[in-house]
Order: sequence, then structure tokens, then C-alpha cells
Amino acid sequence: MNNLPSVSVIVPIYNGERDLPDLISCLLAQTYRGEQVEYLLVDNNSSDRTADLLQAAAKDAANQGIAIRPLTEKEIQSSYAARNTGIKAATSEILAFTDADCRPIPDWLQLLVEPFANPKVGLVVGEILGLPGKTLLEKYAEQKSVLSQKFTLEHPFCAYGQTANLAIRREAFTEVGLFRPYLTTGGDADICWRILQSTDWKLEFAAKAIIRHRHRSNLQELRSQWRRYGKSNRYLHELYGVELMREATNKEIIYRLSRWLLKELPVASFGAIAGKNSWLEAIATPIDLIGFYSRSLGQKETQLPESAKQIEWLSNQSKNP
Repeated sequence: MNNLPSVSVIVPIYNGERDLPDLISCLLAQTYRGEQVEYLLVDNNSSDRTADLLQAAAKDAANQGIAIRPLTEKEIQSSYAARNTGIKAATSEILAFTDADCRPIPDWLQLLVEPFANPKVGLVVGEILGLPGKTLLEKYAEQKSVLSQKFTLEHPFCAYGQTANLAIRREAFTEVGLFRPYLTTGGDADICWRILQSTDWKLEFAAKAIIRHRHRSNLQELRSQWRRYGKSNRYLHELYGVELMREATNKEIIYRLSRWLLKELPVASFGAIAGKNSWLEAIATPIDLIGFYSRSLGQKETQLPESAKQIEWLSNQSKNP
């Protein structure tokens, strides 16, 4: 690809001490030409050593001719507000997004940017795969391809890409505004839908532009993840009229668990003992139900705050959402 465009990679970070070393290592290993890219790492009011780690990373990267720019967003506790801080500080025509718990492959950025050679493309979505997991929950998520963008790209309302692996032309933000800063989930769908529904920009899928994401390893994290999915759907329902997901009933949960205990578990366990299938199949149903029930709770118990409807703009002039 000749005449590579400049790229600003924006990463919101909240208490990222655990993930930053591996993330930064992956960013420094990118094959995209160093002088054409800047990494804007935005500390969203972390209480751990994130700020110190970012400053140290910026110095180390500078010695390698790579620009890491630590930024802060302390006023609003939201990854979307942090992304907006990065967008406003960015100097490039292409803005790429990922998260602190993601691990981009070395040619991730190169492959993510290539579709922008088509001047009609305004958004590019890369694929999300799981990091190798050790726990049954991590292996379950990998088997189900829980994080894959194929599900968001097939959304019945409108395709979108998750901000863990998404690139957008700066020009598109000037047309529709930035992320809704007070939104806490669902902002990736919202920004993509605003661009696709109100402009002529096209979306492309770069299947080989892969980042690997850490799956949830315990039940608390799993419940939180699926509850957030439910909240996201409620927010998008209130913003766009998206159809609400079917909610779980106690009667349905009890029936499914009874069937699992009396029928599915004995058969799957026998198969696992005989080596015909894995033990993961024996516990898939209760994990499915935990996700289903948690998503239902998130959708049922939340309501879109009025402040979350606000859209931030690149200029100081406010506009109607």
C-alpha cells in the first residue's frame, strides 16, 4: 500500500496496570511505519499505576522513534469520553480504536487501514479473537466465538463494529459528532449507526486485521459482561427503537435446568468419559443460562440517562443529537 495515511490509535484505559505491559509491547511491534502513526493512551481517572506506566512507556517508545502520547480524561468516567479526548488530540486522518485488554497482531494496523484506499470507505471493522484461555469459562467463550465481530456485523437493525477493533475516518466524526460521552455501553453501535444512517460512508470488514481479547475467567466477570450487553440493548432501544431481546422467565430457567440435569448432563458426561466429547459440552447449558439471565436483568433494570443522549463535537459549537 503506497502513500500510507497517518493513523492515530486511541486506547481508553481505566486501571490498566495488569494489561498495559502486554498492550504496549503489541503496539511497539506494529509493522505500520513508525512516523505515520501515533498512539494516544487515555487514562480515564485510574487509581492504580496506569499514569506512571504510560509516562515510562512514552519515554521508551520515543527512543525507538515511536510516538506514544499519554492523555487523561478525569471529568467523565466513561470509555467513550476517554475516546473523545483522544479524538480531539489526534493529528491523523484515520482514527483506530482498541482497548487495554486487547492484543493486536503485528500487522493489525496495516491490515485495518488498507481498505481506506477506497475513498468511499469511512469505517473499517477488524476481527476479535480470544486469547488462549485456561479456565472452562474462557474455553466456552472461545468455542462460542463470543467476541467475534461477525455477530455485530449481522445485527438485524444495522451493522456495526466494536471499538475493540474499529477504525473511522476523522471526516466522519466532523459530520456526525463524536461518541456520546456519558454513555457507558452501546456507544460503538451508536457511532457506527449515526455514520451509516446519515452519511454516504461505507463500512468494510478486514477479517485478517485481528486483535486478541482476554475472555472472562470467572462467573462474576461473565455475569457483568452479559448484564452490560442487556444494558446496551436497552439504551439502543431508547435511542433507535431497536427491538428488545426476549427476557428470561423463572419458569423457563427452571425447565432448562431440569432438562439439563436429567437428560443433557448424563449423556454429555458419558460422552466425555468415553472420550467422544469434551467436558465443556456437559456444562454449556448452565453457562448459557447465566448469560441469558444476566442479559435479561441488564435490559430490564436499566434506563437511558438523559445525559447519555448528548453528543460531543470536535468544535465548541454544540449541535442537536
